[in-house]
Amino acid sequence: MFDFDAGKLIVIGLVALIVIGPKELPRVLRQLGQAITKMRRMAGEFQGQFMDAMREAEIDEIRNNVTKMADSAKFDVNFDPVQTVRNEIGGAIDGMNTEPSDSTGPAPDIINMPDLPEPQEPATEATIAAAVAPETIVADAPAAPTEPAKA
Repeated sequence: MFDFDAGKLIVIGLVALIVIGPKELPRVLRQLGQAITKMRRMAGEFQGQFMDAMREAEIDEIRNNVTKMADSAKFDVNFDPVQTVRNEIGGAIDGMNTEPSDSTGPAPDIINMPDLPEPQEPATEATIAAAVAPETIVADAPAAPTEPAKA
């Protein structure tokens, strides 16, 4: 804080010895030491209180940020997927049980599904080989009779 070197301290000590006197100098130095200790303690307490206030301000700021994030992350509380599916299935069943009305469109409760393709036979090795391999004609193989031979 203050820039005192050894020469300056010796000059201050000699001036204090001359002004205060050798009899009162130890008592004055003791009081000066106690005052410096008291000021350091007060400075430490002030710094501690200041740091506590900064931590509380940071905690409050973090708490506010977390609250804002939680509020922005909330979604509709009335969302119930099980009840929604149950209502759609019940509406579809009710639509199938009632006679269609004279209107040209489908019933509003029925979900329009696209037509699915017809199921096909399961693939076997022969059908896979026929689909993958090009058709080849074997010239040397005898042709199989198409009609049974009459005797």
